[in-house]
Formats: sequence, C-alpha cells, structure tokens
Amino acid sequence: MAFFNKLGSLARQSISQKGQVPMVSMVNSIRCMSSSKLFIGGLPWSTDDQTLKDAFSGFGEVTEARVIMDRETGRSRGFGFVHYDSVENASEALSAMDGQNLGGRTVRVSFAEERRPPQSYNDNHQGSRGFDN
Repeated sequence: MAFFNKLGSLARQSISQKGQVPMVSMVNSIRCMSSSKLFIGGLPWSTDDQTLKDAFSGFGEVTEARVIMDRETGRSRGFGFVHYDSVENASEALSAMDGQNLGGRTVRVSFAEERRPPQSYNDNHQGSRGFDN
C-alpha cells in the first residue's frame, strides 16, 4: 500500500510541475520502495540493537536491526536500520510504526535509501563558471 501511495504522490508531483520531475527521481523512489530495509529516525538514546529488533519483529522476520553509534563517544546517534525478509513485511512495519511512540519518542520510519558515493568538489561545481570541461 505504501508503494502505491508513493507512486501516486510522485505522479501528482510530476503533473503539477508539468513533467519537470526527473525520471531518475521516480526510478530511485520506486527502487527504494522495493527494498526490505527501513530507516528508523528519532530513536531514544537508550535504544540498542535488540530493543530495535524487538520493537519491529511483530511485522515479520527481522533479519538485522542496527542502531548507528557515534564513533567517538560510543553513544547512539538516534537512528538505525531494520532489515526484513520481505518487502511486504517492511511495508507493513512502515505503515504501522511511522509516527508511533517508542521509548517516549516519536519515531520516523521510511524506506532506506542507498548511500550515494561521495562527490568531489569538482564534481559538484563542474561548469558552474560557464567553462566546458
């Protein structure tokens, strides 16, 4: 259901902007929605991997749950990722848990996006002064 809601939203955005939404944006959004990996934001600082897994295991088989920790302090950064065995289970968990209270905080749940490779300064500013490289 979340997949079709997002697809409809992207289609409306495309129509309202007279087709200006890049196809790449739509393809990336669809690709992310076919993922079984969720991003969980707004986690309480006390949340650990097992607590996160327990909170999301009611929606299907959780294959991995990971709270991201700060390298320097070893404390939670307040977000994590949950991997499911199927897209359907991930979609059900997203619909049920987004905006819910977990440990006294409202969590945000969305499909995780793959990391983009880092860009160099030249990649970001190539041709910005009118030079053709």
